[in-house]
Amino acid sequence: MKKSTLSLVASLVVCSALQGDTLTLYSDPKTGQVYTTAGEGRTEMGDFVDAKEIDSHFREDESHVAEYESKMNEYVEKDKKNWSNKLKIGGYLQFRNTEWLDGEDKINDGSFKGYWADGSTQNDKNFLIRRARLILSGNVGDHLGLYFQPDFGSTPGSTTSSNFGQLRDFYGDIFIDKTKEHRVRIGQSKVPYGFENMQSSSKRLTLDRNDAFNSAARDERDMGAFYYYTPVAIQELLKEIDDLGLKGSGNYGMFALGAYNGQGANNVEKNGNNHLVTRLTYPFKTASGQIFEFSAQAYTGRYVINPTNNDTAVLSTAGSTSSGKAPADANAKKGVKDERIGITAIMYPQPFGIQAEWNWGTTPGATTSNTNAVEEKSLNGGYIMSMYRMTNVLKDGDVLT
Repeated sequence: MKKSTLSLVASLVVCSALQGDTLTLYSDPKTGQVYTTAGEGRTEMGDFVDAKEIDSHFREDESHVAEYESKMNEYVEKDKKNWSNKLKIGGYLQFRNTEWLDGEDKINDGSFKGYWADGSTQNDKNFLIRRARLILSGNVGDHLGLYFQPDFGSTPGSTTSSNFGQLRDFYGDIFIDKTKEHRVRIGQSKVPYGFENMQSSSKRLTLDRNDAFNSAARDERDMGAFYYYTPVAIQELLKEIDDLGLKGSGNYGMFALGAYNGQGANNVEKNGNNHLVTRLTYPFKTASGQIFEFSAQAYTGRYVINPTNNDTAVLSTAGSTSSGKAPADANAKKGVKDERIGITAIMYPQPFGIQAEWNWGTTPGATTSNTNAVEEKSLNGGYIMSMYRMTNVLKDGDVLT
């Protein structure tokens, strides 16, 4: 019997005889005949199922898969709309050990974090936690972003105890448009003055910031409202700077304008006279791939010194008294003039980089004749820093900088 005839007979037998799920067929090797029952010299060919029934099963399974995929897509879309799933938790810890090579008697900078809040050096505590930050952040919709950051390495007031929890940032970003070009930041956040002031401590090369700009705002932060304008193209470039690990300052707008208390982070307003600040920065990329950024910033306001007993007071125009203490100033409640203007120039390290900032202004300063008195003083200062970035490519393709 020819093979075509055998196939035809097998198909006819299967189609006419199949009543259950399967049918067992047998063949005679000598004649090639196909049988539905076992017999002498017959070899079992196996179990066969009607093709139409198989196709039906497949279609049923495909419908189940499609239904499952539809439900999964529905769940994913619903999950995306759940704002709590958009919040991210992060943070970092910076630990310090301090040893003075020239002896502690040579140190007179009470603002250094190796000092207790009362001004005494930490002679018996060379190990300390410089920063211990916990960050909760995320966009809870197309028009609102939240950022919360406490620090547990603080030493508040005049106590010699450390590692207290204290608020660093707690603000909301209100996005006026979906492209996030225009936004208003309300709450306690960084004052947009200076590049290094806004650069995160987790990214900055030096453990502490320069005094020339950092003295402009206590803890770099204050309570206020700030408007930021960042075109999409600038947003993309700032993100590229961050993705490349070039230690940028983050997105604080190409243009910034804001009002804030002016007394520093975690301090209440004391004179009802808000500080005003503005900043203009422009990062750009050359044809060679080198990235530059130039900025100009300024702020103005009045800072209130709160004199109590022998504490720091504002020196009046009459000068100090014969006792050496500053007399009460009728204008003390109005505060001391506090205003500056600064410029910034950055060449991001690719691999060689330069970072420079300088500012000028009139701010509160200690008098030379009376250390317990403060008067308006002019200042100018800044820094220039060079750097070189070394990049190593790991085995799995990650880049270590």
